[in-house]
Amino acid sequence: MKFTRNYDCNFCNLKCDIYPVLKRKSIDSKTINPLHAQLKKHDIICKQGTEVTHAIFLVKGSAKLYIEGLNNKSIILYILKPPAYIGLLSFFESPFYFYSVSALEDSEVCFIELGLVKKLYIDNHDLLLKLNKAFGKSVSNIMKKIISLNQKQIRGRIAENLIYLSDINNNNKFHLGVSRKEIGEMAAISEENTVRLLSEFSKEKIISLKGKEIEILDMPLLKKICEVG
Repeated sequence: MKFTRNYDCNFCNLKCDIYPVLKRKSIDSKTINPLHAQLKKHDIICKQGTEVTHAIFLVKGSAKLYIEGLNNKSIILYILKPPAYIGLLSFFESPFYFYSVSALEDSEVCFIELGLVKKLYIDNHDLLLKLNKAFGKSVSNIMKKIISLNQKQIRGRIAENLIYLSDINNNNKFHLGVSRKEIGEMAAISEENTVRLLSEFSKEKIISLKGKEIEILDMPLLKKICEVG
């Protein structure tokens, strides 16, 4: 991870919701004193169990948010793409992260002092609403994941995550930015079962899978498998 200190927010291509608040208050954005970080694939953005000191804004790339379980087994709760906040789930309740986030590709994030964010959150109604909306989206994603893992069979879980990947890529044909192992971690099943199920879907002409390129050929059927679980 490579840091740039005293980054000028005026030159950022994707500004977070804090920036317009400072502009309306005629406060120099340099007072944010953000840490702008460039990450390589697999770089850790925040680590489960470590102290929360900053709000983090994903500017470029993508990342996975996951819980590290026992025996080195992880569950990926959801994937982040810009614009996305990291750390909101630990914003008020806990001084420590109860999840980890790592980059899925070369990415960029901004670290903003948590104290400043909390102050602006309390003082500004628009920022409060926007951060609450982002927080609600995160909670909704986690609730959906809990329901899926608790109620669906493994075929339904894999189908659900293929639909999810299609949705975040806005296309039925997309580059698979995660490994087979990570798809398994999204569905809480082994890598071996993941490979087997993807092969089954391919033989059934539900998907076409060539290396990292995947195409969903029969979305209605995939959705039906997802529904019946």
